[in-house]
Amino acid sequence: MAVDIEALSAFYKTPRGETAQRLVLARVRLAWPNVSGLRVLGYGFAAPYLFPFHGDAERTVSAVPVSEASPGEAAEHAACWLPSARNASVLTEETALPFPDAMFDRILVVHALETCEAQRPFMREIWRVLAPEGRVIMVVPNRTSLWAQFETTPFATGRPYTRVQLARLLEQSMFSAEAWDAALMLPPFLSGGKKRQRPGTPGWERLGHRLWPGLAGVHIVEATKSLYAVMPSNPQSGLRRRVLAGAERPSQRDVLRQKAD
Repeated sequence: MAVDIEALSAFYKTPRGETAQRLVLARVRLAWPNVSGLRVLGYGFAAPYLFPFHGDAERTVSAVPVSEASPGEAAEHAACWLPSARNASVLTEETALPFPDAMFDRILVVHALETCEAQRPFMREIWRVLAPEGRVIMVVPNRTSLWAQFETTPFATGRPYTRVQLARLLEQSMFSAEAWDAALMLPPFLSGGKKRQRPGTPGWERLGHRLWPGLAGVHIVEATKSLYAVMPSNPQSGLRRRVLAGAERPSQRDVLRQKAD
């Protein structure tokens, strides 16, 4: 399923989109308060979240996945996120990122995992281009949230994840989840009013983090790459074994007789 660049661009120009951008970005900046001298990659439709990093980071690149159905549309929107600077965008296939190994210190993935067609190869590419000491933040729609059901927002597009599903995918892709966070605690139908009528969203976020964190619109997980895959000493130790019917335990008398013999 291709990323709908045009729909995403239109969404972030609406009051609801501006609210979502502000709330998600606040949590991302809390995790990454300083990116001075670092190389930052935004993958998916990450442009609305990359502007604060552009002046501080050594390099900021936006990578937009492109499908055969909409290369021209993706090119139009990918090329204009920094109109006053040199080109900092690239169109790419999700399983073939055009970057050297270990190039980026920070990678921000937004509006990507839930729509990519091959999650494992895509995660492997993110692992490849992340520096050994680097960190990746993935912003992923929460399956149990109202935002995942509200079809007028992009967070209802593709495959939303539960926290357990996302944690499993990270582990299987050789990532270690270091910190979990969430955003978009307020219901989507309360986030689209005019600015003068909009409810106190910071209050909603604080209340939601305390009372209903599992219903947040998006998971925000920060992870590092695992350089070594640790396997258990006995691969069968964690597996359940079937007990065959008809097998009887020996009686105490039989045990004593065998010892006497």
